[in-house]
Amino acid sequence: MRGVVVDTSVWVAFFRGRPEDKVASDALDYLISGDEALVNDIILTELIPFLNVRGETERAEYLLALQAPSLDTDWGELRKLQETCIRSGINKVGVPDLMVAQQAMRLDVPLFSLDRHFALIAKVAPLRLWPPQPET
Repeated sequence: MRGVVVDTSVWVAFFRGRPEDKVASDALDYLISGDEALVNDIILTELIPFLNVRGETERAEYLLALQAPSLDTDWGELRKLQETCIRSGINKVGVPDLMVAQQAMRLDVPLFSLDRHFALIAKVAPLRLWPPQPET
């Protein structure tokens, strides 16, 4: 599969359109223009209800038209990822975020997120981030 899983945090920044979100918004514009922005049912479920309640149905329809590979959750693998995170001091990562990370790893595509815990997960699991992070 080709593309980048775009996490909810990036879409929220994109829709807000604040000056401090310009870098993330421009990066997402780049992915959209190349038809590389991927979503999934978790991301859609976090975004669509709020857009619909706000009457932003065009945005909701746009998101629903994006590539959305199905989630193929391996619960045993997910528990191991959670355990690895906890053992590494990465606490309070919710199951939905673990599922998003797992999907990106299983599809072998990077994840674009503004949530810092994904960068921490990438240090202990084979999660690739987009844009690629500098080596530390």
